[in-house]
Amino acid sequence: MKYCDIKDKSLAPKGKLRIEWADKQMPVLALIRERFEKEKPLKGIKMSCCLHVTTETANLMRTLKAGGADIVLCASNPLSTQDDVAASLVEDYGIPVFAIKGEDRDTYYSHLVSAIEHEPNITQDDGGDLVGLLHQNYSDTYLKNIIGGTEETTTGVIRLQSMEKEGALQFPVIAVNESATKHFFDNRYGTGQSTLDGLMRATNILICGKNFVVCGYGWCGKGLAMRAKGMGANVIVTEVDPVKAIEAAMDGFRVMKLEQAMPFADVIITVTGNLNVVDERHLVLAKDGVIIANSGHFNDEININALEKLSKSKRTVRDFVEEYTLDDGRKVYLLAEGRLLNLSAAEGHPAVVMDMSFANQALGAEYIVKNAGKMEKKVYVLPEEIDREIASIKLKSMGIEIDVLTEEQIKYLSSWKSGT
Repeated sequence: MKYCDIKDKSLAPKGKLRIEWADKQMPVLALIRERFEKEKPLKGIKMSCCLHVTTETANLMRTLKAGGADIVLCASNPLSTQDDVAASLVEDYGIPVFAIKGEDRDTYYSHLVSAIEHEPNITQDDGGDLVGLLHQNYSDTYLKNIIGGTEETTTGVIRLQSMEKEGALQFPVIAVNESATKHFFDNRYGTGQSTLDGLMRATNILICGKNFVVCGYGWCGKGLAMRAKGMGANVIVTEVDPVKAIEAAMDGFRVMKLEQAMPFADVIITVTGNLNVVDERHLVLAKDGVIIANSGHFNDEININALEKLSKSKRTVRDFVEEYTLDDGRKVYLLAEGRLLNLSAAEGHPAVVMDMSFANQALGAEYIVKNAGKMEKKVYVLPEEIDREIASIKLKSMGIEIDVLTEEQIKYLSSWKSGT
């Protein structure tokens, strides 16, 4: 196996400075790394990590290595890699990386194979591609070594739960995304801000006054809608879940079908993790000049094939902006090839947000090692005590103290729970 496949090793000095900058905003992970350095809970464990190759991920890799892990990192999306970070991980930290920003599909999958050939004991995934490929093509050779894995995002969790339901999942996986300190912080605050960051970097439009459609009102949708509203947009939410639709309406947003919103929408952003959310029947109704983007994991939420079919021409008008001219002359602008906007056109979540997510990843790996052989071939959630530990470390890093229940209060609550 090759040691690495990156764009340019000379980018390493810039990457190292950016990794160090991010580290200053990641105090929870830094405290975990300090403990890992002493205790080596991952000693002798081989890990294959398929994550977005960013400054924040670099600090997770440093933490896992400090804990004794033997790591290989590959990208979980062809457009999200920061090439200077990849170079620094290889040159400054001695971590093999297989990731190049803009890599084609064949290269992307060859990099996944390189990670698999590391013969991991633990996988770390963001979207489920690594685990999926392992099960599909390498079940006879490499699955026997694996004691467990972790999954970062909603899309991957959905895939893994489907595999579990079908009896296809061959090792336990912790759904890091389900931890409150992950999805609350990451999806709500991180996705909300970083998606708008990607939108503005790609287009330089004014958000204020725009008719801004958010497709999906999960944690990511809530964060995006909140931030867009804060910048003065007229926010419309589309949903398929009646409970979430009511919540969006009660939070002050207009709720309607996407077909109803298309004729006057200026910006449409999908955050659902589903397929063809913006489909042909929507595109034929599009307002001239509409901007369409996605902040879900895969580029499946916008039916790009339908957009191609409806168009007589297309051209790239800015970095990450493709202009499609429909047969009747209307223009539709697709951002970042329909891939996740916040990591393609911007830098992804701020480091202080990923601090919480990657604390869950690090402690999730430790939990798998401690419980090796005791877990079934299922999708798990990290125990609540680990979630609370991360929240407590975060509060400490912010200089915030909270109250503690007295013995009397603990007894009082216990009496209610026991019904006495």
